[in-house]
Amino acid sequence: MSILKVRGLEARHGLLQAVRGVDLDLREGERLALVGANGAGKTTLLRTLAGIHPASAGMIEFDGTDVTSVPAYRRAAMGIALVPEGRRLFASMTVAENLQVALSTRRTGRWNLDSVVEAFPQIKPKLKALAGSLSGGQQQAVAIGRALITNPRVLLLDEVSLGLSPAAVQGVYDSLATVVAEGTTLILVEQDLQRTFDVAGRLLCMLEGVVVASGHTDEMTRDEVMAHYFGHHVTDEIKERA
Repeated sequence: MSILKVRGLEARHGLLQAVRGVDLDLREGERLALVGANGAGKTTLLRTLAGIHPASAGMIEFDGTDVTSVPAYRRAAMGIALVPEGRRLFASMTVAENLQVALSTRRTGRWNLDSVVEAFPQIKPKLKALAGSLSGGQQQAVAIGRALITNPRVLLLDEVSLGLSPAAVQGVYDSLATVVAEGTTLILVEQDLQRTFDVAGRLLCMLEGVVVASGHTDEMTRDEVMAHYFGHHVTDEIKERA
């Protein structure tokens, strides 16, 4: 049974239709990646799943409950957590305070302040430092840790490596390995295809708001994904929607 089921989902930015007729099924414990060029609709889709961006049509069902109109704070309490693009930390608060913010929506589970610090050791010496003083990699670790403290059933990760040095990216993904090993259900948006293939078990390729291809990572090649990524294989569906 799918923990997350999406049917005919659409989302707009004014007159721009950023997500168009997306269908999606996510099983518990599955790791799904959304890939596509900038402007493909990946971030808008994640934000709509989290309840931060409103759906203009379609349905989002979480664990058998229709949450299409449920506000973001209630979805977080139900078990959907988003790590947003750009991290969005409270820069003038300490790292510990940023993590403790999530306690208000915390569900029962293995993630707490101690277990997050254990999984992301790069933030342990920075707990009393202001979040705005951290490096990009440390900030990303805090952002992921903040989401984990809610003990989500589905973790949405948007652009994990964006703006980070290669060393910082490696550090974050080394720590994410612990999260993956826990069997966490996640949807990942990541521009680095190699990282995507390493983490995800299944891919959805998006182009102009439409899912144009999907498949398991062990059944798709990088060349096939890149062809869809840049729209070299334009399906009849996207032509009809254009």
